[in-house]
Amino acid sequence: MNGNDPASRRSPSARRAALLATTIAGFGAAALLVAPNLGPQFDFFGGTAQAQNLSEKAGEIAQKPIGFADIVAKVKPAVISVRVKMETKGNSTLNDDEQEIPFPPNSPFERFFKRFGMPDPNSHPEVITGQGSGFFISSDGYAVTNNHVVQNAESVKVTTDDGKTYSAKVIGTDPRTDLALIKVDGKDFPYVKLADATPRVGDWVLAVGNPFGLGGTVTAGIVSARGRDIGAGPYDDFIQIDAPVNKGNSGGPTFDVNGNVIGVNTAIYSPSGGSVGIAFAIPADTVKSVITQLREKGSVTRGWIGVQIQPVTPDIADSMGLKEAKGALVAQPQADSPAIKAGIKSGDVITSVNGKTIRDARQLARLIGTMAPGTTVTLGLIHNGEQKTVTLTLGTLPNEKEAANEPSQQKNQGSEIDVPKLGFSLAEADKVSGAGGKGVVVTAIAEGGVAADHGLQVGDVILDVGGKPVTTPEDVNNNLADARKEGKHTVLFRVKSGGDMKFVALPLGNA
Repeated sequence: MNGNDPASRRSPSARRAALLATTIAGFGAAALLVAPNLGPQFDFFGGTAQAQNLSEKAGEIAQKPIGFADIVAKVKPAVISVRVKMETKGNSTLNDDEQEIPFPPNSPFERFFKRFGMPDPNSHPEVITGQGSGFFISSDGYAVTNNHVVQNAESVKVTTDDGKTYSAKVIGTDPRTDLALIKVDGKDFPYVKLADATPRVGDWVLAVGNPFGLGGTVTAGIVSARGRDIGAGPYDDFIQIDAPVNKGNSGGPTFDVNGNVIGVNTAIYSPSGGSVGIAFAIPADTVKSVITQLREKGSVTRGWIGVQIQPVTPDIADSMGLKEAKGALVAQPQADSPAIKAGIKSGDVITSVNGKTIRDARQLARLIGTMAPGTTVTLGLIHNGEQKTVTLTLGTLPNEKEAANEPSQQKNQGSEIDVPKLGFSLAEADKVSGAGGKGVVVTAIAEGGVAADHGLQVGDVILDVGGKPVTTPEDVNNNLADARKEGKHTVLFRVKSGGDMKFVALPLGNA
């Protein structure tokens, strides 16, 4: 989350809960049918001669200083209400904080769903329904919505603006971007187009959807920010809008004043469950890429380098002697990955891809994720302080990350020492159960100390200090002393935290 966001400046007791904009309500056990027929050929940007392209018609309307009624009249028929049925386990003993979330734990947006319209835990429900929004993108019934709206659904029904209800089939979902493609059997549906141009901050936008299950609601606002990272996943690149978006708007479109869809509404920040003018939409260019793959294959594949990466902070840049805090720092190349085969090492900084400058780790993840497996790319690196290039062929991003092994309780701390000025205590890794045989383990952290402020935790295993491996706590002290003699202001620690590898730069001013 960006430090300028309102949510990041609130105290823990008042911090805004991040919530998915999906309405959930209790439902009986009536069965809903799913139509298996895929219908006519998918037409992403066009349609049959008989169908209306509402985006093109809306774009013919001249912008007026007040009112959006003409645009709404053109695009609103393409927006649908999406209702799903899914099974859930009734449990009368659950309290508010334990209510079961009907979305899988690997969903990138799970952290933004918290008691958002959940059914009463004392009502022993066996079936629940979810209500969201969506919109047609072709005349033959293909429609876009959110993954979290339809995932795990037993059946899906959509209601169009004219009140007609249809069964729908889930063609494919992509949890990493929270997008889904569904299909209604039929033809000549009114549809809208995904925008080609990126909206500017300050541009007018219109959100249309199904808030609180009411259907067909239109709200207006502006693009208040772009490129938002809300911690949902490695491909975060949300458009932030201030048009009021509420429960049930998930999966609905946000339009520009030409009637093109600039984003798919997916999440809100709210202290109470209602809109406070901070909503997030998945950009149209992301939607195009994902939906095309879902239509063709039913799933999404992404390019994969095979490295754990992290941002290059000013402290890390200083400790590595870099002129600028840019690029993506390789914390650890993964086994049998394209990175290993290309000779990429821990501590390398990836600065470019095919000549395109990489500003940070997030940009690298997004850029590689848009490329197809098997693509050959050239990476610019800083390796041991020198510029170099490597060429590799992208692999396929694995569906699931391997489980991390957490260090267990200490069994014998051996030669433990304190580093009081940095605020931690250390012991040899081979004397701590589950820590492995390399490095030294952080056995205690001083609250409010330098180490705590920079993210070190009890159980972290320190492998390198200042680019030199350490096997005992004395090695850490010796490497810190060497860094001071060299006139360094910060020193870089390579740390294994759970199953992940990372670099932490600690200041030496008082060490």
